Amino acid sequence: MPRLLAIAAHLGGGRFLMTRIERALDELRTRGGIPLRVRLWDGRSFDLSPEPPVTVTLREPAVVADLIGSDLCTLAEALIDGRIEAVGPTLDIVRAGEALARAADSSRGSGLPRAVRRQWRHSKNEDADAIRRHYDVSNDFYALWLDREMIYSCAYFRSGDEGLDIAQRQKLDHICRKLMLKPGERLLDIGCGWGALVRHAAREYGVSATGITLSQQQFDYASARIGADGLADSCHVLLEDYRDHAGAGIYDKIVSVGMFEHVGIENFPTYFGVVARLLRTGGLFLNHGITSTDVDGRAVGLGGGVFIGRHIFPGGELAHLTKAVREIGAAGLEVRDVESLREHYALTLRHWTGRLEAAAGEACALVGERTLRTWLLYLAGCAHAFARNWVSVYQILAAKTDNEGLCPLPWTRAHLYIEEEEEG
Repeated sequence: MPRLLAIAAHLGGGRFLMTRIERALDELRTRGGIPLRVRLWDGRSFDLSPEPPVTVTLREPAVVADLIGSDLCTLAEALIDGRIEAVGPTLDIVRAGEALARAADSSRGSGLPRAVRRQWRHSKNEDADAIRRHYDVSNDFYALWLDREMIYSCAYFRSGDEGLDIAQRQKLDHICRKLMLKPGERLLDIGCGWGALVRHAAREYGVSATGITLSQQQFDYASARIGADGLADSCHVLLEDYRDHAGAGIYDKIVSVGMFEHVGIENFPTYFGVVARLLRTGGLFLNHGITSTDVDGRAVGLGGGVFIGRHIFPGGELAHLTKAVREIGAAGLEVRDVESLREHYALTLRHWTGRLEAAAGEACALVGERTLRTWLLYLAGCAHAFARNWVSVYQILAAKTDNEGLCPLPWTRAHLYIEEEEEG
């Protein structure tokens, strides 16, 4: 059916095309659960479910095949390019997109399609270019929808009812407690973003904190905030590749939040090897990162992974949790604790989507309508992916034990939650 629609549109449409479109829409309606109203160029509308929250407008026959018979990437590109106009909450647009893509996939009888992952070399220059493309969009743009500390990673919710600012502060404390930070210790944050964690750790836990990033805009922002907060004596940020960070055994604690997705799966031995080299014996390492729920570590199905790789995260690769745990162990570190924050990230992303939607006018003035559409679909799509368990996110805590196997962690996890109960 999708191919027939494309052929008919190419030939100019007419009654044959309209008959095919009506039949295809009727088939979609019988499936149920597609929250969509389709409005055609001749003014007719077709509701695919009762009172659908999303309306898409097709202005010419040529775009019919983009809507019916396509994967998520093709649908998203049609939306961001303006070939298809969609009106409604972005989260509902994504839900409708999944239902359409799944229907098309079912008609092909091919199962969940997965992208063939491009083999990135992840050279220093290539990684620097990829990071700049993603993070140097505009600090002002990110500030419209991130929390006040500019934290671009999964928040930590205790009830789910707290606001984003509180949940992100809770995440910083959750990480610092897991690392058992103590005054005077040396902390390294690999991929420090806009510097929220190193500033928080220095200010609230008394550590000497170093952050590294490849983004010039993040570096400039973090350096300015460190100075404004009066933390220059205990906190600083470097603009460098993690592979260039010199030294051995010089940090008591190392953390990386939302970084190892950029490393490249083939580079895991190098990445975790650098961590092991820099961490002193008896030190702790926490890796917070997104993972694939596919045990083979392949791309997100239905074309979602293709869209992200093409428009958002060039060179990004998601491994399964088991791959990360294996490579941490192969680097000589002992995994001591693993915690899933999947639902936390789904809620975080819903917050981000809502905040960007609310600031759409300002965002459009900063980055343009096409970029705004791209990011709204990306954020809402990721919220949907985490909620559906297409992807997950884990905090993995590891220790560099001594020759006797002694580990600095206590017998229980009580230290992680005592302060939470007192604060509550």
